[in-house]
Amino acid sequence: MRPTWPIARLLLPCTLAAGLLLAGSAQDTQSPPLCCGVITPQGEHLLQTIDGMDVEHLWQSHFHVDWETGEKTTGEYLDGRTHTHCSQFAAAVGQRLGIYMLHPPDHSPDLLASAQGEWFGSKAGQAKGWYAVKSSREAQTLANQGALVVLVYINPHPDISGHIVVVRPEDRSEEALNRDGPATAQAGKENFSKGNARRSFETHKGAWPSKILMFAHALPA
Repeated sequence: MRPTWPIARLLLPCTLAAGLLLAGSAQDTQSPPLCCGVITPQGEHLLQTIDGMDVEHLWQSHFHVDWETGEKTTGEYLDGRTHTHCSQFAAAVGQRLGIYMLHPPDHSPDLLASAQGEWFGSKAGQAKGWYAVKSSREAQTLANQGALVVLVYINPHPDISGHIVVVRPEDRSEEALNRDGPATAQAGKENFSKGNARRSFETHKGAWPSKILMFAHALPA
């Protein structure tokens, strides 16, 4: 009988090579590291609320809408100006979660986003439970945990609209956070429930990221 050890010696390098290939494949298919924690059950509730708003079809620009439902009311604006409903959509999300933010008729729909931005940081906003958020990472982390988080641009020109968006819970990668900021949902010139901060503020040149304010409110118990 021939000795078997030479065969074993030949097979060993092949086995090691196969193992290294498998390990390399496993590393290649690993998901990129997440930036902001997992989505909690409260975060899932927030996500379902945002997705249930059907913002892609409601709160349409150029039309008068009911701020709570986003349904068209009295028809199209005829003054030739751009009319969007970011602030009314954000307030409607808050209302469905039992969270107050400035909304009609407490303030006119006109220039409401900038007014909301100032209100969040005021004593009145703080008394309603709103507080400032310091970074994109904190904003996404809080949203994943179920807090209602908004990003606001207060337009320095008092007669030109600002913009406000809602942060959407998402398993966001470090790369995506650093490149595009938190995940967002909005009504505006473009309505979407799955976007990001860079996309949300691209029509306000120079706003993202340096001129954006961030605020959060815990979900009611």
